[in-house]
Amino acid sequence: MRTLKLTTLALALAGAFPSQAADPAAAPAGMTEQQLADFNRIAVKTEALEDSRDAAGLKSLKISGYMDPSYVYNFNKGRGGFQFLTPASSEGYSYDNGYFGTVSLDLQKETDSGTRYRLNLIPKRGTGDFNDGSIVNEASVSIPMDGYKIFAGQVPDWSGYEYQAPYGAASNLLVTHNLLFDFTLPYYYTGVGVELPLGRYVLKLMVANFNTPIRQLGEHIPMFVFRGDYAPKGTDFWGYGFAGAAGFKSNLRAAKVFDADGAPVDPDHLNGKDSLYLTAEIDSWYNRGDVTFNAHVNFGMQKKAAITEAADGALRDAMWAGVSVLGAYRFTPVFQGILRADFIWNEKNGGGLMDYVGPDGVSGVGPDQEGGDPNKGANKYCVTAGFSYAINTNVVFKAEYRYDGATQKVYGNKHALAGEDGAKFLNHNSVIASSLVVGF
Repeated sequence: MRTLKLTTLALALAGAFPSQAADPAAAPAGMTEQQLADFNRIAVKTEALEDSRDAAGLKSLKISGYMDPSYVYNFNKGRGGFQFLTPASSEGYSYDNGYFGTVSLDLQKETDSGTRYRLNLIPKRGTGDFNDGSIVNEASVSIPMDGYKIFAGQVPDWSGYEYQAPYGAASNLLVTHNLLFDFTLPYYYTGVGVELPLGRYVLKLMVANFNTPIRQLGEHIPMFVFRGDYAPKGTDFWGYGFAGAAGFKSNLRAAKVFDADGAPVDPDHLNGKDSLYLTAEIDSWYNRGDVTFNAHVNFGMQKKAAITEAADGALRDAMWAGVSVLGAYRFTPVFQGILRADFIWNEKNGGGLMDYVGPDGVSGVGPDQEGGDPNKGANKYCVTAGFSYAINTNVVFKAEYRYDGATQKVYGNKHALAGEDGAKFLNHNSVIASSLVVGF
């Protein structure tokens, strides 16, 4: 096979050289002896380079990455400045400090057998931050079988229309993410799964740990998670997907409740042991010409995870539902305008979303903080308008204005968040954000 390749290449190169007087026994027609010698040297060097590449494991290796230094001004906090590689220990994740201001290095390798490896590293503001500050955002392997694939490892959540990354074909169009992405979706799964093509559908099923690399003592039932995508035959500009999770996950709310004597109110869930968790969502996409449209509907609940307990001190169930829509129009090949609107219903039992154990004055979760009904949580909404401008094929500038509102006074001002005099809670907040996204 190698000889055949060289022969074919020799004939092609020979045809490219002008005809000169040469000994037909010494060189092919159309090539002088010197030209033939030059060609042979090229062939030997090419073979040596291929052998060196394969020996180093560089065959079918793809290396990519990005960084997105960001600027954020939060009106209620009175804070404006650059955000880049913010440690999770200094300030947790929220809508004004989420999956942005990051740097990423992505390594993907495919073997001759079709097995694919992926290692995506994000030192800060990645899914690994929820795993004791790990820099690993994704570490997965996909193995082709007879008509399906098996995959395993740590995989970021796949729900909704928005993506985690700010750069690439699959990227978040704005700087911040929608309310459903930030407050209702899992972070990552650790386990094993199967990917099945079923006609126009692609279905992924996984048995996994939920937001953790290892379960706590006494926990042994894994979470069942799934994702399905559908694209109509003969079209490539629209489709829809659905995802969900069912099983038991750590209940951080239960770990916080003790009676006056220091005994746990719910001994069966001491230290946040798992409780029943369910979530389901449907998302859709449309991208044709200059127009982009996305939608996402979500429902979820967790047993004994609501913020406000009952009158007798018993824990109650948290429940939520939400919707997010996004529209974008490309006015020029490099300039795109974007508008997004979100809403989350979360008033039952004082509110409570995934892993939110109480109101924090930042996220807008929980009951009114200025004397309202503790059994009624805040419903949240958000409107974001922004744009992106491609400076070149590798650099994109993004900017947005975001208005967050709630049915209760749950957004604290800078004094409330610092525990100082002059504390005040509002039912709204505004954020201005921009980022310079550079990728390769």
